[in-house]
Amino acid sequence: MSTVRITSRDLPVAELGPVDPLPPLAGPPAAPYELAGGDLPDEIVRNAAYGYPRTLLPYLVQDGYGRRRVTTALTTAVVDNGILRAEFAPGWGGRLLSLTDLRTGRELLYRNPVLQPANLALRNAWFAGGVEWNIGTRGHSPTTCAPLHAAVVTRPDGVPVLRMWEYERLRGAVFQVDAWLPDGADALRVYVRIRNTTPDEIPMYWWSNTAVPEEVRVLAPAARAFCTAYDGSVSARPVPVQDGVDRSYPPRNLHAADYFFDTGTPQRPWIAAVDEAGHGLVQTSTARLRGRKLFVWGASTGGRHWVDWLSPGNSGYAEIQAGLAATQYEHLPMPGGAAWSWLETYGPARVDPVVAHGDWAAAVSHVDGLLPAPAALDAELAEADRVADRAPDAALFAGTGWGALERLRRTASGLGWCDETGTPFGADTLGPEQEPWTALLRDGTLPDLTPDTPPPSYVGGGGSEGDWLARLAGGGWLAAYHRAVLAHQCGEVVSAAADYRESLAHKPSAWALRGLALLDGAAGRRREAADRLAEAYRMVPDCRQLAVEAGDALLAADRPADCLALIDAAPPALRTHGRVRLLEVRAALAAGVPSRARDVLSAGLVVDDLREGETSLDALWSAAFPNEAVPAEYDFRMH
Repeated sequence: MSTVRITSRDLPVAELGPVDPLPPLAGPPAAPYELAGGDLPDEIVRNAAYGYPRTLLPYLVQDGYGRRRVTTALTTAVVDNGILRAEFAPGWGGRLLSLTDLRTGRELLYRNPVLQPANLALRNAWFAGGVEWNIGTRGHSPTTCAPLHAAVVTRPDGVPVLRMWEYERLRGAVFQVDAWLPDGADALRVYVRIRNTTPDEIPMYWWSNTAVPEEVRVLAPAARAFCTAYDGSVSARPVPVQDGVDRSYPPRNLHAADYFFDTGTPQRPWIAAVDEAGHGLVQTSTARLRGRKLFVWGASTGGRHWVDWLSPGNSGYAEIQAGLAATQYEHLPMPGGAAWSWLETYGPARVDPVVAHGDWAAAVSHVDGLLPAPAALDAELAEADRVADRAPDAALFAGTGWGALERLRRTASGLGWCDETGTPFGADTLGPEQEPWTALLRDGTLPDLTPDTPPPSYVGGGGSEGDWLARLAGGGWLAAYHRAVLAHQCGEVVSAAADYRESLAHKPSAWALRGLALLDGAAGRRREAADRLAEAYRMVPDCRQLAVEAGDALLAADRPADCLALIDAAPPALRTHGRVRLLEVRAALAAGVPSRARDVLSAGLVVDDLREGETSLDALWSAAFPNEAVPAEYDFRMH
């Protein structure tokens, strides 16, 4: 008999900590590849040029974590039918942490024994393992380390469903993930629905990313893949053998790489990871989720360092992924008011190991022949669509209050909203982050907050910018500041500058000064940007992120001595932070004081939120110690 229940399990966790209080106005992490024609299909090139957001606002960056892990009772939702047991973390993006075959005790995923955030997601924080749900724009989702709403829903056949959902603020979409295990089934069903709650077309992105042990062969129905080698290139290459090496075995890849399998438009896309005995995981879906990908960290020192950074002291892993488009460089146009849905399954692979590890075409055909017929999945999808708006029986976990706020805004503005019957956004979820905006909707003014502390949140996204701007037309430093931020994120620099100055005329604040400085920097006025950021930091000397921004600006203005002076005057607790110490190394080298840089590096420098692909540590080591090899602990090179 299938059940859904809330429980907990002890796990070493590095807590997220506070968010960066500074709105990410400089834009999201830059896309590292500019796709061109050649052997890439026109559809991919066209979709890759469409839909990338100007900034990640209204989200704030999650950079407050460290590397100290404390055993924590992590809340989980468990779906169990006596054959499989699936364990989800609704407080951490709804991640499927574990999928266990109860008949054999075999774990089907890579189950990370720790929860250690690292800087790989759009909002910085991300952690490895399990199955992750990514929506909105290219990269690990803004919701990947955020809570989702969760509840139990009962299907007409009596089988309970774990439903998780949230309002995605960047695109103005509501997404839900329904997971269940039919009685007697040996594959987890996952139904995903995305609803565009706006009347306008929005760019859409979705990838379900599954971590698996790396000692496997990965199979997918394709004869070629669009390959990314983290050296700036993307090309179509045959699979599985490239340069004499069978790349379908993750450990045989020297460097980190992406393989987007060219599956065409199959009725039932799939991807599988099987070990030498023919056991493993197979993921299938209905046709809408067409893309399939293998990601490997590679066998280089940098790749292995990343694996250990994310899962300290544990074995390696690879990822098999499934998405709406052929590659992860693409967004698809989603019409206004549209709803997209599909069904995924996750279950044990039990295949002939000789065939599975032999000829590629024969192995693919063998696995394909063991999978359910496309018509069967289509029938299950149709039934799941009929259950999608069924009201929850019992709430299990609360997500954020942003969906409830958006409903209030739409109602106050006479705008349409979605049917909340199956995905309710209760007023009881509204909290301190939403409070200034509920007050604005209710009273017509923002609360009178002191400029000494940063605003707790920001709005925009999903086409709401114009409405919020109109509501912020009143006076006061905070209203003018938020108008400036809304204009800034939309690229309206003249209006943004005027509103930042109006905010400063009401009351001086580090936040408005910083906004003007970013406009200066974007316009090439480096000295002005550095002066304003340094002044802003002096107003809030405990703000580590502003200290780093001010130091970066001083270096960009060729003022390394001033940068070192800023660091020397910082509070002791701030000076020891990895990002500030990294800044100190850069400034010391630029100022011609390599001994100071060598002292910091020799003492051991740990940057808790070092970015994926960021080579600052190895490059700085080489600059400080030009005749010495880069130590393994400073080597995060992806290629």
